[in-house]
Amino acid sequence: MPKLYELEMHSIEGELVSFSKFRGQPLIIVNLASHCGLTPQYEGLCELHKQGAVHVLGFPCNQFGNQEPGTDADILEFAKSKYNSNFPIFSKIEVNGENTCELYQWLKSEKADAEGNSDIGWNFTKFLVSKDGQVLARFDPGTTPDDIRIKLDDFL
Repeated sequence: MPKLYELEMHSIEGELVSFSKFRGQPLIIVNLASHCGLTPQYEGLCELHKQGAVHVLGFPCNQFGNQEPGTDADILEFAKSKYNSNFPIFSKIEVNGENTCELYQWLKSEKADAEGNSDIGWNFTKFLVSKDGQVLARFDPGTTPDDIRIKLDDFL
């Protein structure tokens, strides 16, 4: 069984979520920030999720330029009021360093960036995970949700 389906994490509302519930669904896993130049990607992520070819899972992170400083409640309010977010958002995490959450430890071990680095370089780094839990691709922050939508057929 892929490592992904063994994990549990808290949603932004505090509910413990088992990743086994995502078995059979292709996923885009993305680290989010509310005060980043790339934050408008929320709109494309919502559209990508709505179209249903992949399910988006968002993970707020404040490790890059202090661009996600709020509480979970602040982040959820922002995502809902500004972008009417329709995809699951989880509690704020760390994606690099000694406090890296287990999900990102696994993602980074499965797929390095184009230069061979495992660490996340910035907000809105995206991982494409197959419906059977394998990491298929890692997209840099500048790759928009629309770019990913166009490339999905190459991977799925």
